[in-house]
Amino acid sequence: MSNTKSRRVFTREFKEEAVKLIFKGGKRTSEVARMFDLHRNVLDRWIREYRQDHEGAFPGNGKLKPGDEELRRLQRENAELKMERDILKKALAIFSKSPK
Repeated sequence: MSNTKSRRVFTREFKEEAVKLIFKGGKRTSEVARMFDLHRNVLDRWIREYRQDHEGAFPGNGKLKPGDEELRRLQRENAELKMERDILKKALAIFSKSPK
């Protein structure tokens, strides 16, 4: 028998509401953490993310912020272009060999 806890999943709205209670509601972090049965470190991380980027905070499961999404797309494209370049280099080496 395993005693594993399943991870709780929180919506973006829930996270924003918890953070706004601290910023606009005048509540202390520890108070909000107890109120929502959260670990204080989790709430501190949400606050940090919200301070860094209000609009892009809490993008959701499997989603990236717009800047990160563009970076990932460019990295994939770069890897593909490098692979094509290497194939062309090998083909050139094969076809440029002189016949015996």
